[in-house]
Amino acid sequence: MNILSYFLDLLYPRRCAFCHRLLDGDAKVCPACRKKLPYTLGDAQRIKLAGTGGIYAALYYEGDVRNSLLRYKFHGLNAYASVYGDFLSKCIDENGISCDIITWVPLSKRRLRRRGYDQARLLGEELAKRQGLVCLALLRKVRNTPAQSRTGNAMRRKANIAGAYAALNESAVSGKRVLLVDDIVTTGATLAECAKTLKAAGAAEVIGLAVARKRD
Repeated sequence: MNILSYFLDLLYPRRCAFCHRLLDGDAKVCPACRKKLPYTLGDAQRIKLAGTGGIYAALYYEGDVRNSLLRYKFHGLNAYASVYGDFLSKCIDENGISCDIITWVPLSKRRLRRRGYDQARLLGEELAKRQGLVCLALLRKVRNTPAQSRTGNAMRRKANIAGAYAALNESAVSGKRVLLVDDIVTTGATLAECAKTLKAAGAAEVIGLAVARKRD
């Protein structure tokens, strides 16, 4: 450990991304959370969603996972992307997912200005480093929409997000198997709309991947 790292650890001690306890050594997640996190297992890792090759998620969106993702999205803890990247990469490996390119569900310009970073983009970039793939912006949000979490049931979410995205780079999409990354999947309406847009631009297949999903 160099002297700068030493003093940074004194000033800003590292904490588990989930339970927020102090960490020892180089760990990103404490041993207790490693054991007790609500992992999706077996068939529960994959959600069938029309128009996609399936949506995969590493964890269930509940308890400490939910609290962690809320800190990540709304309280500036964007360093958590590195932690989540490990879980996403493990999910890919466990399910034998293959793709040609990685992209993400983008924020609107207004929300990006307010937040200061795009949480899904950070996840895509972390995953690309681990998988040796390219992460490119293939979508843009062309219509500001109310947050999906405040919209209501699946039908309302689908209507809320309809036509909200456009393809950025059709030549990069054409004939490719695209891995589409987001932080949380609930009904899948947003991922389905993005997949529809990418397939209209020529993608051969779109597979979704999220850190966490709602439990059925």
